Amino acid sequence: MKKVAMIPLRKESKGIPGKNKKKMLGRPLFTWVLTEAIFSDLDLVYVFTDDSEIMEYVEREYHWTSKVRVMLRKGENANDIASTESVMIEFSDKINHDYAILCLLQATSPLTLAEAINDGLNKIINESFDSALSVVITKRFTWNKNGTPQNYDVLNRPRRQDFDGLLTENGAVYCTTKEAFLESNNRVSGKIGLIEMAEDTYMEIDSVSDWNIIENLLIEKQKKNKVNQRIQYLVLDVDGVFTDGGIYYNEEGEFAKKFNMRDGMGLEILRENNVEVVVLTSEISKVVLQRMKKLKIENTFIGIKDKYSFLKQFLANKNSSFEAVAYVGDDINDLANICSSGWSFAPANAMNIVKAHADIILKNDSGNGAIREVCEVIMKYNKRYGQV
Repeated sequence: MKKVAMIPLRKESKGIPGKNKKKMLGRPLFTWVLTEAIFSDLDLVYVFTDDSEIMEYVEREYHWTSKVRVMLRKGENANDIASTESVMIEFSDKINHDYAILCLLQATSPLTLAEAINDGLNKIINESFDSALSVVITKRFTWNKNGTPQNYDVLNRPRRQDFDGLLTENGAVYCTTKEAFLESNNRVSGKIGLIEMAEDTYMEIDSVSDWNIIENLLIEKQKKNKVNQRIQYLVLDVDGVFTDGGIYYNEEGEFAKKFNMRDGMGLEILRENNVEVVVLTSEISKVVLQRMKKLKIENTFIGIKDKYSFLKQFLANKNSSFEAVAYVGDDINDLANICSSGWSFAPANAMNIVKAHADIILKNDSGNGAIREVCEVIMKYNKRYGQV
């Protein structure tokens, strides 16, 4: 049974210009639901967009998975008056209806988890529903315009804990069988199942205030998932961590960076004590490759913009998780990993937003002993687990 998802993205947006590409917790907004879709039970995930920059980003960043595709969306189906159903019909036609289940996932719901997607698929596969949609329980009392209550007795007002509440669509996940969709041309039809999601997923991003609220919710959600255990992986950014952030250029481009020799010794001691070192940088640099080869760091990955999804896949391949990671970063593109890793560190000269969310702010600046300081903390910390 082929399970396919579509994430529709428009280039233009009135409420928040360019919102699908705007960075939420250091990552383009759409990548949050895309990553969850990759790690769900879906077989294929299509990013369906009229934005060439998004198309290029997806093609470049997700080469490590065979599940992701990108497809061009018609301009007339990417304007303010185009319905989501019309986009779904166009998409279904373009892939020749090659699916058994079609899921619509919304980028404006970045709190969506793979579990919710799987719940929608299971409603159809295991519970024989024709379609399913995500809802949240909202314990709000609603009224009609004429001043009459819709869902409670004003003379017998229930306590919140005794109130069943209302089931409300949150616009995050919709799943349908091919037969139901082709017959109705609607995202849900026939026998409809409900996927209950957490109440904090109720909001969608339509305004700047929505953005700020949801970003804070996402930060807290990532931090709450942290669990202490022995550190198995030290994951490092390069510029602003290994180096002071400075780059030396000549007419041929970058030719030099300054590294700290004591950092190298600290990493060597860590490896000798079974802590694997991983280097993850968004830049493409021959100088970095040469230095990491000298340090014998085999897990060196350059040109990685979406560090969170790449690291999640790396850890999955190792049968591990973020809880086993100590992460060191200095700028906004490290934020998702800073908030998600078991332990996170920021050099003393890191950006303030990173220091605000890191577990430990180091005494030393980047390129001036920050990594060596991290190595010493990890060695001391791992002793509580009976080994360093």
